[in-house]
Amino acid sequence: MKGPLARGFRRYLMAGLLVWVPLFVTYLAFKFLLDMMDRLLPLLPVAYRPDTVLGFHIPGFGAIVALVLLLVTGLLVANLIGRTLIGWWEDFLNRIPLVRSIYSGVKGFTETLVSTGGGFRKVVLVEYPRKGIWSIAFVTASDLVEIDDKTGRAQLCLFVPATPNPTSGFIFLAPADEVIELDMSVDDAMKMIVTLGVVAPPSMCPQGTPSGDSDPGL
Repeated sequence: MKGPLARGFRRYLMAGLLVWVPLFVTYLAFKFLLDMMDRLLPLLPVAYRPDTVLGFHIPGFGAIVALVLLLVTGLLVANLIGRTLIGWWEDFLNRIPLVRSIYSGVKGFTETLVSTGGGFRKVVLVEYPRKGIWSIAFVTASDLVEIDDKTGRAQLCLFVPATPNPTSGFIFLAPADEVIELDMSVDDAMKMIVTLGVVAPPSMCPQGTPSGDSDPGL
């Protein structure tokens, strides 16, 4: 009886963890974002802050302030006068050496994400850090004419994210014929990276085996 009882206890414990851990982490992530947005409230005059007007604190009210700020900025930039002012401002920033590099890089990255719906085009495998060891990478750019001409081969710009924090990582160029394109989506690849490979795409799991369940005893 000890064996079946232990397996049953473990199964139910793992099932409970699979429900509550994602909920708890999601709650912490949203709480962090809302708390960060609440730091925008000091930008408002004291007399117009929600705490002053209503007499009590509203968690997450900074998110509304951020949304309104983005909408107002977009409204101003969408007309001729706003575009002219933004053009002058960017011209001023481009005259400052260090600021110019950071601002232009971040702006270009943001424009790519907004215009294409995502800067990552494909998920590929690349042999890194040595032959026989494969890493998941995202294709961020292709058709690099000058680089292709200089190297004599078609090159791809790849981003290899760190795990479990995919916002950090590094890029490098690799010959297009030395990478393997995968069928998995960018979302599935991100899940796999963030979870340290525990949550694999369904296409990579044995038929009938749930993603993340590799223990036959569960």
